[in-house]
Amino acid sequence: MTDNIFLTDLDKNDANHQPLTPITQFARTAAIYPDKTAIIHGSQQFTYSEYYKRSLMLASALAARNISTGDTVSVMLSNTPAMLEAHMAVPMAGAVLHTMNTRLDAETIAFQMDHAETKVLITDLEFSDTIKKALELVGVTPLVIDYVDPVHDIAGQRLGEIEYEQFLSTGDENFSWKLPNDEWDAISVNYTSGTTGNPKGVVYHHRGAALMCYTNNITAGLGTHPVYLWTLPMFHCNGWCFAWTISAAAGTHICLRWVRSKPIYEAIADYKVTHLCGAPIVMSTLLNAPAEEKRSFDHQIAFIASAAPPPESVLKAMTEAGFRVVHVYGLTEVYGPGVINAWKEEWDQLPSEERTKKQARQGVRYPGLEGLTVMNPETMETVAMDGETMGEVMFRGNCVMKGYLKNPEASAKAFEGGWFHSGDLGVLHPDGYIQLKDRSKDVIISGGENISSIEVENTLFKHPAIQAAAVVGMPHEKWGETPYAVVEIKDGATVCEEELINFCRENMARYKCPTKIVFGELPKTSTGKIQKFRIREQLAKAE
Repeated sequence: MTDNIFLTDLDKNDANHQPLTPITQFARTAAIYPDKTAIIHGSQQFTYSEYYKRSLMLASALAARNISTGDTVSVMLSNTPAMLEAHMAVPMAGAVLHTMNTRLDAETIAFQMDHAETKVLITDLEFSDTIKKALELVGVTPLVIDYVDPVHDIAGQRLGEIEYEQFLSTGDENFSWKLPNDEWDAISVNYTSGTTGNPKGVVYHHRGAALMCYTNNITAGLGTHPVYLWTLPMFHCNGWCFAWTISAAAGTHICLRWVRSKPIYEAIADYKVTHLCGAPIVMSTLLNAPAEEKRSFDHQIAFIASAAPPPESVLKAMTEAGFRVVHVYGLTEVYGPGVINAWKEEWDQLPSEERTKKQARQGVRYPGLEGLTVMNPETMETVAMDGETMGEVMFRGNCVMKGYLKNPEASAKAFEGGWFHSGDLGVLHPDGYIQLKDRSKDVIISGGENISSIEVENTLFKHPAIQAAAVVGMPHEKWGETPYAVVEIKDGATVCEEELINFCRENMARYKCPTKIVFGELPKTSTGKIQKFRIREQLAKAE
């Protein structure tokens, strides 16, 4: 048996092997296109040269505070320049970026910061009320930096010892940042919605983030110098990694603090936006905008949409309005989108009913994934490709998380059999396209955000009048889905729907609260298990 000649004297070395990271792509863009507009935030604009220098200054200032490899920098920021700078600067300092959902309650924020062992917190004045409460609950004592938006007049309380621009000014624009020691090093941690108790910290690595720069470019058709409007929250899977992707493509980031129709249309018309991402609620915002807020434009815009596929009527309306909808699906654990409904031109000629069926499917794997299928989770065998046999959607590849932070049991369970178990149930069609049928975790997706039915139920149970409660997601024209609750009241107790909804609002993030509460007996099996499918059926009939 002869030796493999291609393994002899052909070792990896610094000349032929460097760790992948999106930061090198950012540095490349800044070097090639220093005068290209990188960020537009109202009246504030930065070129790539300025964006790069400011990121270096932030990285340097963090390093001067002894922030280095393995340290967590948490941010509570809107889609502002500071959020974009954090995506570059924190990895430049060797640290790990933790972007927090701006709609979270203080208790959840405190849990995440303690769990991630936050060393620095950069927080926007808009969220000072919630952050103040969170800081009273946390065990860690981070350096707190206040971001004061120079464009919008935001009311709020200063909580930190230094303001963001002041902190930046202490840094060195010639800071010598280093590549990660290993592309497997963590670049960010994103927390799930906590479907079975406390949220889990999903850890991304530099390699996956770098590969998403390429795979997002391919699937979204970014090309060179795209103009990207930030309708998707950057806290959500690092903006599906577009926070890094757009800079790699030498594009322009158009910041959007609030998702409202007037500034969206203004940005599209004034800056010739080419791409944007978001949940169905963004489509509703665009289509239902008052006539006086709409602006005309003569170019087509790619709208990368997640969550449930939009109805054909919405797709038609979006097309007529000048948008090309690209439907994707994914999870936090796969860096955001990992599946795309790759549309084929011949499907445009199908009858309406058949075309709608094609549109309802989630699709095929992203280029950055090596495997996507539907399996029987017990046998780990692929289900029949008949569009009917149910199984669990499984992922495999370089754009799958490292694992759950400080939770080896959950990581091991998620990776059983060498595949990532999504917890989503679906079917496999003969052409290899997957289609979701249910969510085994009973997650409700409202406005693109995951809501744990268990969390809402636990909150309802805290009310002294509640005997039992079940929460399910019901279709909603604006939000995609919204939580509905069915509750049983204790003997002798009295409570009304308004009181219960207000109780939920006082004890959890507002967007997670039920929008409708029905009083009645919960359908159960003979063993006492609540039958949520029957609840959904009953609520649908009552609508």
